[in-house]
Amino acid sequence: MHDLVSDITLSILFAWMLGMLAHVTRQPLILAYLVGGFVIGPYGIGWVKSEQSIATISELGLIFMLFMIGLEIDLKKIIRAGRVILFAAGGQLIGGCVLGVLMFLAMGLGLGAGRFDALYLAVACALSSTVIIVKVLYEKRELDTLPGRITLGVLVLQDIFAILFLAVQPSLDNLQIGVVLLSVARVAMLVATAWVLSRYVLPKLFHQIARRPELVMLGALAWCFLIGEIAERLHLSREMGSLVAGVSLSTFPYALDVTAKVTTLRDFFITLFFVALGMTIPIPDRSVIGMARIVAAFTVVSRVITTFVPLYLMKQGLRASLLPAINLAQISEFSLVVIQTGVLAKHISMQTANAVSFAFVLLAVISTFLIGRSDQIVRAAIGPLKRLGLRDLDATEPGASEPGEGHGAARRIVILGFFRAASALLSEIEQRDKSMLNHITVVDFNPNVFRNLAARGLHVIYGDISNVETLVHAGIGSAEIVILSVPDALLKGADNEKLVRHVRTLNPKAKIISTADMLADVSDQYSAGANYVTVPRFTDAQDLFQAIEAADDGLLDAKRAETDARLAERSEVLP
Repeated sequence: MHDLVSDITLSILFAWMLGMLAHVTRQPLILAYLVGGFVIGPYGIGWVKSEQSIATISELGLIFMLFMIGLEIDLKKIIRAGRVILFAAGGQLIGGCVLGVLMFLAMGLGLGAGRFDALYLAVACALSSTVIIVKVLYEKRELDTLPGRITLGVLVLQDIFAILFLAVQPSLDNLQIGVVLLSVARVAMLVATAWVLSRYVLPKLFHQIARRPELVMLGALAWCFLIGEIAERLHLSREMGSLVAGVSLSTFPYALDVTAKVTTLRDFFITLFFVALGMTIPIPDRSVIGMARIVAAFTVVSRVITTFVPLYLMKQGLRASLLPAINLAQISEFSLVVIQTGVLAKHISMQTANAVSFAFVLLAVISTFLIGRSDQIVRAAIGPLKRLGLRDLDATEPGASEPGEGHGAARRIVILGFFRAASALLSEIEQRDKSMLNHITVVDFNPNVFRNLAARGLHVIYGDISNVETLVHAGIGSAEIVILSVPDALLKGADNEKLVRHVRTLNPKAKIISTADMLADVSDQYSAGANYVTVPRFTDAQDLFQAIEAADDGLLDAKRAETDARLAERSEVLP
């Protein structure tokens, strides 16, 4: 027991020190934890040698990580995911696994007779890192963009796929129909038990303790370990049980509260898991490094093939097809879980496991760099792809006509970039002066926006507004009014001040209406040539003040009814 406490102390200390170094150098924290574990482990300086300590630390970390992954899986979002995400995820997962098995079989790895290295590697390479992707996309403010939503949808479905694999994994040695059905029956029994308890028992218990934070946290932990033990009794695994425990709570009324209270504990044990995993990584020889490079290269290439192709065939355009492929081009922390279960079941060799761990580290660094610069990479790639014969939406869709074509009149108003403010503006125009729509051109590279606007009969050009050629093609030189309504935080490759300068250069006489996130940006945009700059926070503040006045006068319900009536009349492109 003393050794375990000492080992945990060393693990947390080194994780913290190397984590700070990773933060300063802008590297993934998971990479720091793996390196910390390697340094203090038996293959490093050897301060932690106990295999029992390493196994205990790893199992606790794994249980908590899977519990929290389960809590964050929103089944309702999967149901509402839509055709694009479902087909993209299906193509990526099935295609990745098939290509992976073929690739690793060709390398001479086993598939059968007790050795399943090729299968485990294929599954590991088909999964992407939720931790890395969400962190980088959040920092780039791209989670709410179309490529961001596609990426997140694929990640959720990857987690579901991993759950199914973990359910079948114990029976790989004897994959008969009866054995598989028995495994599925056990999982179904576990899920049914968790669902019944979480629906009919837990709500009453948590309602009683909702105001006692420490009891909410203890209740969540008790639930996690209870379902884990039930899974163990059903000859599944505690890890599988913890995942089901999390999923069963994901739609629970207190799920957000539970997540908030368990997050700190989760971070602690996830850190321990990756540190413990780092302790198991030996100093690599040439063959392990070579295999890790092959695994990493295959992951990137297969992700581009299996993600880009389905999205492109569904006419999402080159940009919206390439960005998710770049976002997903790494190995998941869940892949390390899958590989660890394979090692424990003696389905794969330690050399294979070590190669995946090194490939994970390599891709964690590379993919963070690639996602951070994905817009520049896509812009550089679109030109060569078009020259190879791939057609973008601007060449394939009927809505992409030249300025002045269609509707029988030249367009006085050009809207550069289309997000929620522009969507609300078009709805307002529809209600007040529908004839004005005949004089509007919208320029944007969101394929959904492009198709929806074209279907409504509006003139829309598919293109990147940060590209001067796109502005020329959009007819900026002859426009009377140019509207920039997308906040700087969402613009890619430019900001509103630069766009104002470009527009003013192309059209000295146009009336330019821009938008500013920060008060300091207002004067800069006027200096760049804007005629009017909107500041959304002003209108937001006015509406909030009116709501406060209505509340003071006892008229808040009436104000809400008025707003609800206005919302019911609107039919916007973006919800």
